[in-house]
Amino acid sequence: MEEFRHSYSRLCKESGAEPQETVLQQLQGLPRGRLDLATQSLTVDTCRALGELLQKEALLTELILSDCMLSEEGATLLLQGLCANTVVRFLDLKGNNLRAAGAEALGKLLRQNKSIQSLTLEWNNMGAWEDAFATFCRALAGNGALRQLDLRNNQISHKGAEELALALTRNASLQQLDLRWNDIGLLGGRALVNCLPRNKTLWRLELAGNNVPGDILRAVEQAMDHNRDRQTTFRENQARTHVLSKEVQHLQEEKSKQFLDLMETIEKQRKEMARSSRASAIRVGQLQEALNERHSIINALKAKLQMAEAALALSEQKAQGLGELLATAEQEQRSLAQRQAKEHRLEQQEAAERESKLLRDLSAANEKTLLLRNQVDELERKVGSQQEQLFLARQELTNTAAELKTRAIQAEEHLELEKKRSRQNLEDLERLRAKEVEHLTRRLEESERAMQERVQRLEASRLSLEEELSRVKAAALSERGQAEEELIKAKNQVRLEEQRLAHLEEKLRLLAQARDEAQSACLQQRQTVAEAQAQAGQLGLQVEGLRRRLQELQQELSNKDQEKVAEVTRVRVELQAELTAQEALREKVAALERQLKVIAGDHREALLDRESENASLREKLRLKEAEIARIREEEAQRASFLQNAVLAYVQGSPLRAMSPQK
Repeated sequence: MEEFRHSYSRLCKESGAEPQETVLQQLQGLPRGRLDLATQSLTVDTCRALGELLQKEALLTELILSDCMLSEEGATLLLQGLCANTVVRFLDLKGNNLRAAGAEALGKLLRQNKSIQSLTLEWNNMGAWEDAFATFCRALAGNGALRQLDLRNNQISHKGAEELALALTRNASLQQLDLRWNDIGLLGGRALVNCLPRNKTLWRLELAGNNVPGDILRAVEQAMDHNRDRQTTFRENQARTHVLSKEVQHLQEEKSKQFLDLMETIEKQRKEMARSSRASAIRVGQLQEALNERHSIINALKAKLQMAEAALALSEQKAQGLGELLATAEQEQRSLAQRQAKEHRLEQQEAAERESKLLRDLSAANEKTLLLRNQVDELERKVGSQQEQLFLARQELTNTAAELKTRAIQAEEHLELEKKRSRQNLEDLERLRAKEVEHLTRRLEESERAMQERVQRLEASRLSLEEELSRVKAAALSERGQAEEELIKAKNQVRLEEQRLAHLEEKLRLLAQARDEAQSACLQQRQTVAEAQAQAGQLGLQVEGLRRRLQELQQELSNKDQEKVAEVTRVRVELQAELTAQEALREKVAALERQLKVIAGDHREALLDRESENASLREKLRLKEAEIARIREEEAQRASFLQNAVLAYVQGSPLRAMSPQK
């Protein structure tokens, strides 16, 4: 308000007038948004300054100018400033003796201003000027913002009431009208009663102190009750419609969110399927590379076999002259056989140790699987909405199973380089591992089915399951490292054996002149050829096993793809169910809208019935009034007849004849 006060002072000084001290004092302590200048005698210059300020003022919502003794010019200047204002909601002009110019200025204000909702004009004199008041009423008819109008003590006659009635028939926003203590009379009351059936918004009309008959007041009260009921019903219908629209919007938002979440889950599952397919393709490529390595090894062994056959031919050619060194060769052969027997026993012991270690690892893995099974059985009661984590866990478990398979294959490759008993033990171990992997896969499938059935109860166990999976991964990595170390050891032993074979070949070249040594070398070469052939056959069997395993992996991949396709179809079915649910909700909303329309139609019919009742009551009232008028006329005729009869009787009586003439 301080800025408003300074602006008022500046405008007054610019116009060559001094600002009023009383107005400055009132402007100093006023609350924000309210300007109260009641009982202040405002000059024309002050009204001009206030009118200019009110054109641009955007903070005032209440303007109180009651009992300010405004002149016609001052009121016109103030109201012209308010015509361009868009924030004032409440205007009080009580007790300012507004006349013709003020009424015309108020009419212009009502035509141009769209923000004033309450207008107080008590104790003015607008009704005495019929043309100006008619202009005010015409402006009121076209106003769509005013809600409350106070016209008490304005000397409104029955003609002014008729103008107000015409305005009320076209006005669709005024809700409260106070016309107490005017001079409306019977004709004005009838005009107001006749206009009320066409006005649906006015629910409060005060007519006390206007010499209006009681039956008209009751008719006005009945019409106000009717409009009040209509407004109440309309507000209730609006509230219900608003609530239903909010519920429908909320349901639509929820369904859209659910649809988006479902689409996100589908997209994630697609990504997981693509990732698993890429991983399987990588695994198939690795297996193909291993198969190619086996083929290269077989080719190398075949080359060695050819070299050995060539050496055998050379040794047979030189076998004739090598009989003298046979004894020494036999001794060296015996010592070599002893060393080989010792090495073979050591290798058997190492194989037995490795086998026991692998058995211990298998027992530990079995214990871990039992623990995992128990944990899964315990966590079945707590499954939540963690399908994606379970899918990742399943993928990680399948990866661990694949790693176990690869580790078993590596162990087979390492152990099959040893002799028949170690190969047999490793084959038994491979069967055990295959059984274990099959058992793990079967258990995982069973657990997956159980988890899918109880997927709503596993949310709280996610962290524990992830920790257990991390431990399983760590154990698998450690076992993989151990298997790699064993493979490195086996490779070192193979290198040592190759070095020993090279040393023996050097000895054979040194003992080329000894016949017996040549024969023993021939026997050894034949044995190595037989072993190489046996190894080649075993490698062929291993290649066939790898091919079968590759086919099994491809079958498993196809099964997983089928499972994923089934999952996608299930999700699509759920999506279709959600869509059907949305359709059902839309049908329910349509049914509710139809119900609202039926209620509105019933309400409209009830209103029409009431209006027809009111019309019938008005017709009855008119008939009663006509009957009363007829009775009054009959009574007047009877009285005139009686008077004539009395006069005739008096004139024709003998007393009239005997009475002296005046």
